[in-house]
Amino acid sequence: MLTPDDAPETREALSLERFMPYRLAVLAHEVSGAVAQLYGERFNLSRPEWRVLAALGERGAMTAREISDYSTLDKMQVSRAVNRMLAEELLVGGLDAADRRRKILRLTKKGETLFARIAPLALARESFILSTLTPEELRTFDKVVDKLIQKARELQQWG
Repeated sequence: MLTPDDAPETREALSLERFMPYRLAVLAHEVSGAVAQLYGERFNLSRPEWRVLAALGERGAMTAREISDYSTLDKMQVSRAVNRMLAEELLVGGLDAADRRRKILRLTKKGETLFARIAPLALARESFILSTLTPEELRTFDKVVDKLIQKARELQQWG
């Protein structure tokens, strides 16, 4: 049985440009950069602030921990983004009635308006990027990404 640490019999030299993790990082960097131009330049939001805004805009009320888990941002990034967004009155925090140690974050009307302005523009950029794929390629891409995420999570569980 093949294990994650088994090297191929005829191991080729590592080529960073062909190494899948590197290629995915480049793809994520380029796509994120294309969208970041939008929310950064036009709306003065950082990437973490955009992700917090998007998470709350999509999901409604969440704790900072839930935002961190959902957005793949670390706790410090979420904390800084939340603090700035509280100061900008884009969100508010209140105590969780079930657990008064937890703070529940919600978008304010100003935050909801900002999300409603940015979301269609971000989706348009996503559509432009994905327009290079045929419908069949897009379905395949979605399946492949899902499978790779699952396999990477499996590998992380192995340690």
